[in-house]
Amino acid sequence: MIDSDTDPNRESAAAKIVVDGLSKRYDTRSAHLEALADVSLEVADGEFCCVVGPSGCGKTTLLRLIAGLESPTAGRVLVDGDPVTEPGVDRGMVFQEDALFPWRTVCGNVRFGLDRPACDCPDCEARVRDLLELVGLSGFGDAYPRDLSGGMKQRVGIARALAVDPEVLLLDEPFASLDSGTRERLHGELLEIWRETDKTVLFVTHDIEEAIALGDRVVVMDDRPGRVDDVVDVRLERPRDRASTAFVETVARIRDRIAR
Repeated sequence: MIDSDTDPNRESAAAKIVVDGLSKRYDTRSAHLEALADVSLEVADGEFCCVVGPSGCGKTTLLRLIAGLESPTAGRVLVDGDPVTEPGVDRGMVFQEDALFPWRTVCGNVRFGLDRPACDCPDCEARVRDLLELVGLSGFGDAYPRDLSGGMKQRVGIARALAVDPEVLLLDEPFASLDSGTRERLHGELLEIWRETDKTVLFVTHDIEEAIALGDRVVVMDDRPGRVDDVVDVRLERPRDRASTAFVETVARIRDRIAR
């Protein structure tokens, strides 16, 4: 059911994302924090890959480096073989907090992804409508963020990230603040979006069950400093039964790995 790939440098002919010897250190006047040390991994084209690990292991830092929002101290990130040096329209990111503009409507927030850079698609309004339908928010285009639930706000964030049709979708604990029922509904919706759009997804979470429910593979990180400790292939048929023996055993195995 599951395999452990102890070599994080697993080669793939169709690698979409390559993280090669990545290190990140934050220097201040009083301290030096090594967030990541020599992290290497590959994410295949079209894969749904999850990253788990203890708090402070550099999961968010890794995602921000892949997004081009920060620069590495050492190593490199490649997307389709090209070095990442800055944010790009080939990568869309969804943050833990909804990060919506309160003065913009739902349509306006999604449209922001098309306005920056300027949109050259033939019908931006149709694009926005299609995205709202994709994330289950048809009819809410004129609503403001204050009128939305937490789950709806995250749907808007996903639609905005998808607006420019990126090839890679990066999600940083997007459902962490939601109740369990809403999270499970959004898991199903996110998987459906992934199937429909064929995106490569890298999903960061602290929730092991969430990672196993969603991912083709789970990257397990260690801390002090952050590094890849293990990579687990999850070969469970979707939709995944959280009460099944294989699911429970996989959770226990990864939890034990993190604890050690």
